Amino acid sequence: MTIKTESVSLEDARRVVAAGEAKADEIGSPSNIAVVDVGGNLVAHIRMDEAWIGSVDISINKAFTSRAFDITTADLAANAGPGEQFFGINASNNGRVMIFAGGVPLRHGGRIVGAVGVSGGSGEQDQTVAEAAATAF
Repeated sequence: MTIKTESVSLEDARRVVAAGEAKADEIGSPSNIAVVDVGGNLVAHIRMDEAWIGSVDISINKAFTSRAFDITTADLAANAGPGEQFFGINASNNGRVMIFAGGVPLRHGGRIVGAVGVSGGSGEQDQTVAEAAATAF
């Protein structure tokens, strides 16, 4: 049996990051933008000038979270509050799970092949940048 897995290439990741950077510039939100492959491994990351240093890990972990659970981090967050079905999920995976907006899966042919994570602005800004980045994929 042959198993074929598709994933984000470095070329893909560069295109996604560039689109995210352009949107972040447009809305005035210096951002950290990370792209992970199908296995949740980092392929590319940028920290724009003036983006928060503390958001480097957050952007990478948003991308990881989105790929690990094949969901936007905003949608995961909606189900991770007290009394919700995923309450406490942010403590899993050694604390890598991010439960706020800015992580978006990357799809090819109906399959998730990676994800993008953005951090540096408000949740709304991060989500806007991540969606623009994902659209470039």
